[in-house]
Amino acid sequence: MTAADSSATPAFVAVDWGTSSFRAWLMAGDGTEQAESRGGEGMLHCATSGFAPVLRDHLAQLGAPADVPVLICGMAGARQGWVEAPYLHTPTRLEALHAGAIGVDTEGDVRILPGLAQARADQPDVMRGEETQLLGVTEPDFTGIVCIPGTHSKWIRIDAGAVIDFATYMTGELFAVVSQHSILMHAVEPEASTVAHDAAFRESLAAALAAPTSLTNALFRLRAAQLLNFEQRSDGAARLSGLLIGSEIADARVRFGAELPLRLIGAGRLGRLYCAALAAADFDVNECDAEQASRRGLVKAARQIWGARFRP
Repeated sequence: MTAADSSATPAFVAVDWGTSSFRAWLMAGDGTEQAESRGGEGMLHCATSGFAPVLRDHLAQLGAPADVPVLICGMAGARQGWVEAPYLHTPTRLEALHAGAIGVDTEGDVRILPGLAQARADQPDVMRGEETQLLGVTEPDFTGIVCIPGTHSKWIRIDAGAVIDFATYMTGELFAVVSQHSILMHAVEPEASTVAHDAAFRESLAAALAAPTSLTNALFRLRAAQLLNFEQRSDGAARLSGLLIGSEIADARVRFGAELPLRLIGAGRLGRLYCAALAAADFDVNECDAEQASRRGLVKAARQIWGARFRP
């Protein structure tokens, strides 16, 4: 835990509760962070240990007063989570997200924000946690596209502050499965990392953007090129990343277009890869930090719920 300025009165505790991670911030009435606490007690951990004890321990680490309310986003509200927070269906205005928060039967005022669902038979989709990040990086009148890379990357079309369409791509999960449990496990070094200026990454990215429908063939060629000594195994991770990210972006470009402004909610190496890839695909990119997006979204929603605790 790290502590910051504690001169302002605590307003609420913001919690981003993921599948395998927990992050909490004690937030002041002026919207600034006073303290933080984080750990690996995600939804999977809590399935056996319980959610309430984990939250209680982190509230103690934060030094949170007993009467301070808690607002949670993420997988704690999933069907397998603490309490299911039903999805809001698109089209949904992000500034109304707080209205779908549900209370938890536990000590104090604890609420969980809902996820979003695209309840269409032709394009069904869901998100949980990303909606709060969207709230954090957009204005009420924002119109454009948001990309959130990750295990399951999200592309979201927003019109005047309302989510009207989104799509999920299993890019990160496919990288893990293909590189560890397919014939390409022999073509990718387990600990290899990719940087945006890698020639192998950029070449594969360009190939995927030009011919996204040939992905499965391009994946096998990655292995064949090494067997025939045209390429090195050390480039395998970069080539695989380029092919998968390029295929994702090519499809999203067809679906959402590249004319509107795009906000990229990313972090670290993956965020830098997507930033370079999106620029190569002719998107006008504005980068936003993923953790800050979650925290800001929670603050915006909390102001709507407990407005009297916040300064104007």
